[in-house]
Amino acid sequence: METKVVKLDAAKIDSAKIKEAAASVDAGGLVAFPTETVYGIASRVEAASLARLDNLKGRDPEKHYTLHIGKKNSVRKYVPTLGLKAKKLIDKAWPGPLTIVFELNQEDIDKQRQKLQRGVFESLYKDNSIGIRCPDNAIASMLLQQTSNPVVAPSANITGQRPAAEPDEVLAQFSGQIQMLLDGGPCKYKKSSTVVKIGKKGLKILRPGIYPQAELEALSEVKFLFVCTGNICRSPMAAGILRKYLAKKLKCEVDQLEKMGYKVFSAGTLEMDGSPASAEAIAACAAKGIDIRAHKSQALSRQLIEESDFIYAMCQIHRERIVTISPKSAKRCLLLAENEEIPDPIGQSQEFYNKCAEQIGKAVKKRISELVL
Repeated sequence: METKVVKLDAAKIDSAKIKEAAASVDAGGLVAFPTETVYGIASRVEAASLARLDNLKGRDPEKHYTLHIGKKNSVRKYVPTLGLKAKKLIDKAWPGPLTIVFELNQEDIDKQRQKLQRGVFESLYKDNSIGIRCPDNAIASMLLQQTSNPVVAPSANITGQRPAAEPDEVLAQFSGQIQMLLDGGPCKYKKSSTVVKIGKKGLKILRPGIYPQAELEALSEVKFLFVCTGNICRSPMAAGILRKYLAKKLKCEVDQLEKMGYKVFSAGTLEMDGSPASAEAIAACAAKGIDIRAHKSQALSRQLIEESDFIYAMCQIHRERIVTISPKSAKRCLLLAENEEIPDPIGQSQEFYNKCAEQIGKAVKKRISELVL
């Protein structure tokens, strides 16, 4: 067999040649193609094709390959329920040099088992997890979008050898053994993607690569912001209550939340920096087993708004102020208690504060129940 070499210009890709390559993959052929990291070998997820791929690479057939997708929203076909951190990481790091291993709950695994062909399911999922990559390369993206079947694409190298980052390196190892090589020139990074496993307990690097762990942790952080007027009563109580509920849901201690990638902030629309929470707010939270004594007020800022993923305002006037500062935040800025406003307890009795804390607690609990962690 002669390997057909097709030279492509990423700036002006010949779609007919991509369709030819996609048809070859769908027919069971093996096609090498460039990504931003190294060259991969595309194979249809089907027993005979995977067996040829295993033989070509000298790889243990018990090992699972990573699914490759041409656009990031295709992940939903294979991971029905995405947690907040996974969504954030996908949004910030895909397409890009990152392979994500997703942990699925049993309900989603059962859904996928019924939805996918048996051979496809068994080839892609292992121990209730699946590895997925969305390359940042125009040729790779187009090829993966043109195929009619799920595709895996391990690096183009014999197991134990260095992955090919140049088309000539692919031919040196596999000339005459693969149907086609899409020659897009040298790869950008010439280094394998980072592989990270993500679940409720946070991130775990399975294979070092382009992205360092610290950057991935920053990209996947989920940030909550509560806003009231002075940031000494309602919003610090809401932040404290949310931390408690989050910790309970994640089965961890409150002081572990940031390490797990969840940050909770509060701010006020008045210019009041450095003031402690009111004594009544501290007491109302203490009655719930929540300590907000360390709180210091801060003024609302554009940076704080734009860095936050979920923004909850106590009253409509606060929401209007937030959206005025940052108009693009409108869709993620909500009233905490939906259609109700949470009245300001400043100057009121301890009983009023306690009732305010109860109202906030019910609203926070409802909002958290809407989220998949």
